[in-house]
Amino acid sequence: MAKYITLLNWTEQGIRGAKHTVERAQAARQLLDGMGVKMTGVWWTLGQYDVVCVLEAPDDESATRAGLVLGMQGNVRSTTLRAFDEGDMKGILNGLP
Repeated sequence: MAKYITLLNWTEQGIRGAKHTVERAQAARQLLDGMGVKMTGVWWTLGQYDVVCVLEAPDDESATRAGLVLGMQGNVRSTTLRAFDEGDMKGILNGLP
C-alpha cells in the first residue's frame, strides 16, 4: 500500500471543538478503514500544522477520496504528501540510467 503524510490545520469549527479532537481522530480512523484507507498514526503538533497523520491507501485516488471525506466534516483543512520508504526509493533509483 502507498503511504501518505497528511498535514492538518483546524478550521474555526475544528478549534471550537478542540476538546473532542481525540474522539474525532478515532471516528476518522474508523471511517477511513471502511474506505480501505488505514490511518497508521496521528500526532498533535506545535508549529505550522495542528495535526499530522500517516495514511496507507491502495492508490492516489483512494488517498484523495480520504482527504475529501475528512475535509467535508468541516473540522480540518489538509495537505497530503505521497511518501516513499527506503524500499520504494531503492526501486525508484534502480530505474535511473
